[in-house]
Amino acid sequence: MSREMQKPDVRPQQASFSSGPCPKRPRWSADALSHALVGRSHRSKPGKAKLRAAIEQTREILGVPHDYHIGIVAGSDTGAVEMAMWNLLGPRGVDVLAWENFGREWMVDIIDELHIENARALLADYGELPDLSATDFDRDVVFVWNGTTSGVKVPDGDWIPSVRAGLTICDATSAVFAMDLPWNKLDVVTFSWQKALGGEAGHGMLILSPRAVERLESYVPPRPLPKLFRLVKAGKLNSAVFAGATINTPSMLCVEDYLDALTWAREIGGLHALLARSAGNLRAIASWVARTPWIEFLARRAQTRSNTSICLRFSAPAVTALDLEGQAAFAKRISTLLEGERVAYDVSAYRSAPPGLRIWGGATVETGDIEALLPWVEWAHVLAIAEIGSWEPVGE
Repeated sequence: MSREMQKPDVRPQQASFSSGPCPKRPRWSADALSHALVGRSHRSKPGKAKLRAAIEQTREILGVPHDYHIGIVAGSDTGAVEMAMWNLLGPRGVDVLAWENFGREWMVDIIDELHIENARALLADYGELPDLSATDFDRDVVFVWNGTTSGVKVPDGDWIPSVRAGLTICDATSAVFAMDLPWNKLDVVTFSWQKALGGEAGHGMLILSPRAVERLESYVPPRPLPKLFRLVKAGKLNSAVFAGATINTPSMLCVEDYLDALTWAREIGGLHALLARSAGNLRAIASWVARTPWIEFLARRAQTRSNTSICLRFSAPAVTALDLEGQAAFAKRISTLLEGERVAYDVSAYRSAPPGLRIWGGATVETGDIEALLPWVEWAHVLAIAEIGSWEPVGE
């Protein structure tokens, strides 16, 4: 075996790099759940206290303004986004920005399911952003802060005016706890526990500005709302939802796990430390990409590259000469080799994205583990190049 095909000597201590559910905090174990309120009602006094703590600590670490409401809802980030759209959209036109899979899902819901009149889609291909300057803030605006499946994020909030007629509804599930959000520019923010802090799935967070609450209390949607989506009671915001009285039954094991992640975040220095850890992970990959001629970022501009869902594609001529199915097979072979060596799990690109790798770089990932992974990607690349043309077609 040639020198360049020798396996690296160092392995990541933690090999989970999935973009959802994402890696647990460093040194996590099931012992973190030993104080979970299992077998008790979430409506009991201790149950409500746990849920209120999750809300209050979220506010503290993220710096959410005191007059914004934070609620725990069902259905992960998807449930939170849908709840916002079903309750709020309709009284004015809507601009929906889409440059990856999930933004396109919200576009389909707005146009085809909710049948919002005067809805406009601002689209871009994977790797790019739409023209942000074309956004009309006299309308409601729906967008993802970070494209989880494309690795493309908005660079900042400067393109959003502080004074605007419409609401801004932001799916920030792979951005919170890793990117600095300008709260005064955002009227609705959603995320899920399983993303940037590596919590468990099934629970979403819905954050509403006073402007969003005003819309809720002044607008009656022309559509039936399932019980799970109802945020208004007798014409007023159902404030109990935002004080820990969830509409449906949450998992208290998952609540405990989220509280553990929040405690870890606070202990390492809060939001500033979380942002710094994630930025360091992106720098490590960017440095490697800069010296590696056969790989590149899917995001073409440095200022729009995600520091959480870091998406890469292979650029060697032997790969780019392949058709799309061949490129997908090549990328799959890389991820299979890495998983077989137990150095990286779940690093394939999203199924609808261009073929490549997607490495989670949020704050729960140690930079040292990313640095240990990259030589293994080089090793797998050498083997996969030598095998081009010998793989089976890529299945589901």
